[in-house]
Amino acid sequence: MPFPVKVGLSVVVTLVIIAAYFHQRALGHEGPQWALLFLGPFMLVALWIFPEVTRKPVEGTAAPGETRPKGK
Repeated sequence: MPFPVKVGLSVVVTLVIIAAYFHQRALGHEGPQWALLFLGPFMLVALWIFPEVTRKPVEGTAAPGETRPKGK
C-alpha cells in the first residue's frame, strides 16, 4: 500500500476512534470505551507493521484466468 494511502487511512481511523470513544462515553458505555482504547491503536500498529500480501506466479502453474492444456 502506498505511503500516502497508509497515512490517510491512519488519520481517518484515528478520527473515527476518537469520535467513537466520546460517543460511547456520552452514552455511558464503559466497556466499549476500553475496547476502543485497546483495539484502535492495535489496528493502527497492525496497519504499519504487517506487510501487504502480494502474490507472485509460481513457475509451472497457470496465471489467473489462463488455461493450461490438459495432459501437461
